[in-house]
Amino acid sequence: MADMESKTAIDLHMHSIASDGTDDAHKLLANLQAAGIKIFSVTDHDTIDGVVEMETIVPEDMTFIRGIEFSCITAAGKCHILGYGYDKDAQAFRDILQSGKEKRGSKLRRRVDFLKENFGIEIPGAEREKLFSRNSVGKPHLGNLLVSMGLAENKDEAIEKYINPCKSGSDRLPAKDVIRAILAAGGMPVWAHPYGGTGERELSQEEFEQQLQILLEAGLKGLECYYCKYSADQVAALVGTAKGNGLLISGGSDYHGANKKVALGTLNAYGGLVTEDEITILKKVNTFKSHQHQW
Repeated sequence: MADMESKTAIDLHMHSIASDGTDDAHKLLANLQAAGIKIFSVTDHDTIDGVVEMETIVPEDMTFIRGIEFSCITAAGKCHILGYGYDKDAQAFRDILQSGKEKRGSKLRRRVDFLKENFGIEIPGAEREKLFSRNSVGKPHLGNLLVSMGLAENKDEAIEKYINPCKSGSDRLPAKDVIRAILAAGGMPVWAHPYGGTGERELSQEEFEQQLQILLEAGLKGLECYYCKYSADQVAALVGTAKGNGLLISGGSDYHGANKKVALGTLNAYGGLVTEDEITILKKVNTFKSHQHQW
């Protein structure tokens, strides 16, 4: 990974405690300032709670872009779609958020029932209520809870032993619906880590091209070309693809705090500095200015 000196001052992909990160907004902001990052976006999974809180504390010398990451699916398989610079009050955007929340809630109920039926594990009432009150709940939340109950040594063990065996169905939204909602809210839809994210299987070139074509037809506007685990060759290939298809270029670390070993500002795997000019989405996306508290 890149060391501190070679990191960019831009990071458009990170998660807070509102989804599956470990930093609340105040800690995340402090860590961004310590890393020298001036332009950033919070992209929690299927929720804008972290974005709303960050807007109340971001200082004047930083540029904040509203973000979100939706878990999606197409005929070609799973993908993640980032949304940037949206109007959070647009009806189409509020509707897709609600759909995502309902799908995640249903999946959580199936997992909780599975734990009780197959392992005799009953989540205590207060913890159960806390889980279901969240807008974005994933495997890490349930895994950490099982660790706190003394049922596993760590989150990964808990997920592998107790959660992965549950065939809970998909909580993913159709990518075309997500892209349409982001566009209707004045935002920019971007394909996150197109070759695969950290801990995920990398797509073959054929799989990548098939998914790309589907997303382009749905209205995709950008590619996350710079990403923490991507090599120089992968970055170059993605940049070439973006330019060849008239897509905007984005980049981010996919920081999750203590939940992933990825530092803020790590936009590639080879330590290369990424400049503001290379992140072309910055020229097109709406940004939030704290001293005006408006867009």
